[in-house]
Amino acid sequence: MVSETPNLPVVHEALLPERHPQHDLFICDVADAVLKDVMPQMEHPFYSLSKKPETSVRRYEHNGQWLEITPSVKGLATIYDKDILIYCISQIMAKIKAGEKVSQRVRISSRDLLIFTNRGTAGKDYKALIEALDRLEGTRIRTNIVTGDEEQVDGFGLIDASSIRRKLGLDGRLLHCEIKLSDWVFNAIKSNDVLTLHRDYFRLRKPLERRVYELARKHCGQQATWKASLEILLKKSGSQSPEKLFRQMIKNLAASDHLPDYRVEFDPQKDMVTFINRGTMKAAEPVAEAWMGALDPDIYGDARNIAPGWDVHHLEREWRMWLGDNEIAPKNPERHFIKFCETWFAKRGQP
Repeated sequence: MVSETPNLPVVHEALLPERHPQHDLFICDVADAVLKDVMPQMEHPFYSLSKKPETSVRRYEHNGQWLEITPSVKGLATIYDKDILIYCISQIMAKIKAGEKVSQRVRISSRDLLIFTNRGTAGKDYKALIEALDRLEGTRIRTNIVTGDEEQVDGFGLIDASSIRRKLGLDGRLLHCEIKLSDWVFNAIKSNDVLTLHRDYFRLRKPLERRVYELARKHCGQQATWKASLEILLKKSGSQSPEKLFRQMIKNLAASDHLPDYRVEFDPQKDMVTFINRGTMKAAEPVAEAWMGALDPDIYGDARNIAPGWDVHHLEREWRMWLGDNEIAPKNPERHFIKFCETWFAKRGQP
């Protein structure tokens, strides 16, 4: 029976819960930021989809493009390790949009990163972050895939280097990391070879779900539909599963219907997979308009206390323009405005 309501929202039961629904006040600008990923990494299988370490060399070829990935003894970088790069790319793109200077070196707060990527903030989560950096730095790549206008065929890493600062004491809590992105990744960012991701990307439970979403986002984009044979989808995904198991996983994904931005349909007779745009992509794409909602009047008193001497209505105008420039629709506008005022005063002091 055909549903009479094809535009129902995505079923959320199959997604991971939002671990930080009330984002920490000090990272509200980060938590509401637009997710960005570089297109070559979305189209081609750079990352392992296995939760077990993969230590064998992998080679992928498609339409004249080739990719050879050599893992370190700690294993191939996984699609979960990629969260670190998505975070870095998102922050660099936000700075570029704001007209700020950027470089390959990115300093990140470990806690901000964990919250941004919908992870826990326990000791084991910080340990996992260090292990992910090791895999990203240790994975070596050779490819003829062009980023920007450059073809790089010598060996390079996903990140060139990383350094970690840890708090002394019993818990040894990780404070921040500094990451140097590879020339290949940075070229893609500078050339704007990036696409916006849905925030529920970090709520997808299974590695294959993330990879299939990336392929749909890259190839379907804002088109109504995109079709691919199961054989091609398996090849592009980089999955090491046999075709029979992969087919069943795609069937399950179509049945659960929880992929962000796209519905998945599988035709068993033709062995074809169709991705259907849910109509959410335009909302997820960059917008230039500032947030137009009204603030609670009571918040202005708090803003005067946070930024003494400043005209709060001037600060509100600056805040609204900043929201528009950075493509942010705050979930809690009052908290976000107060944080903006706090940061503004910390940088400029009294007028």
